[in-house]
Amino acid sequence: MDIDVLGPLTARIAGVSITPSAAKPRKVLAMLAVHADEVVPVASLYEELWGEAVPRSAGTTLQTYVFHLRGLIGAAFKQAQVDGDPKAVLLTQPGGYLLRGGVVDVKEFDRRALEGHRAREKGDFRAAARLFREALAYFRGEALVDVQAGPMLEVELDRLNEARLNVLDRRIDCDLRLGRHHELVGELTALVARNRMHEGLTAHLMVALYRCGRRGHAVEVYRRLRQNLVNELGLEPSPALHRLQRLILTADARLALPADAEAQLEHVG
Repeated sequence: MDIDVLGPLTARIAGVSITPSAAKPRKVLAMLAVHADEVVPVASLYEELWGEAVPRSAGTTLQTYVFHLRGLIGAAFKQAQVDGDPKAVLLTQPGGYLLRGGVVDVKEFDRRALEGHRAREKGDFRAAARLFREALAYFRGEALVDVQAGPMLEVELDRLNEARLNVLDRRIDCDLRLGRHHELVGELTALVARNRMHEGLTAHLMVALYRCGRRGHAVEVYRRLRQNLVNELGLEPSPALHRLQRLILTADARLALPADAEAQLEHVG
């Protein structure tokens, strides 16, 4: 089975789709897919489907959705002329259900990202940047973009979006360490525009602009972030970002080194 959640929800057996069109069965499949090869408790499925207003018929209704999904799995086996038991793919377990995954994009993302973090810790920034790129390539847009997420899936979406942003931040960090600032300015400008109060991305953009000989633009990026933080949250930028601004204003020679803003600030003291 191939399962994709990092974009539109898709699940296929031998190339045949088993993704339902109805909203609630899609939610059930999405919950099982995000936690492929793990037992998803019935209580979690209830909360996702109905929130706090769980009907008396919830158990029977959930069983109907599972029966429908198994029907799609069985039809896919038949269409692909593959022997298989739907109950061995979508298993009933004590207290919940388990979907046996084959290739699951979120698990592949996690695996590549972990390899990237390990390479970065070893100082192999070139390999780390490549692995982070490979991890990010599994995203085909917003995760589960075509599923009407309830409270449980919202938590998963927040986790996935945070993981994606973290890997992106680390990939840019590696690219800056490799001296790729000219290539990064356009990408970082767009990212900062979409994440107006993300200090890490702002620091990366400031460093990239400075190294491209655009010191005034780097200072302006800091000014806009500070304005956003003060006006919307009543907060000042972090001390680390403020120190980076001072380094840029004084044209500190350490900013020319192929290292990210965070690493530079650690050496400033």
